[in-house]
Amino acid sequence: MTPEFAVELVKMMMFQAVLLALPILLTALAVGLAISLFQAVTSIQEQTLAFVPKALGVTAIIVLLLPWLLRSSVEFASAVIAKMPEMVR
Repeated sequence: MTPEFAVELVKMMMFQAVLLALPILLTALAVGLAISLFQAVTSIQEQTLAFVPKALGVTAIIVLLLPWLLRSSVEFASAVIAKMPEMVR
């Protein structure tokens, strides 16, 4: 395996990880921001009010995007397996 190939493989893996995590993290960020804004406007400082909607939002986005997440992961794994003969050089 050449150093260039190894760097390219690591770059692809990092991009895939970011691509899969991004929708989940953005959902948590958006829900958290909305709840924080709501708490600031209404002066309600309940901790469970911040946690429960975030957990529900993240769960919902995972359920909605699960087919895409799995398909993307399988395609990436297939591409890496297909490149295995190049790793021996």
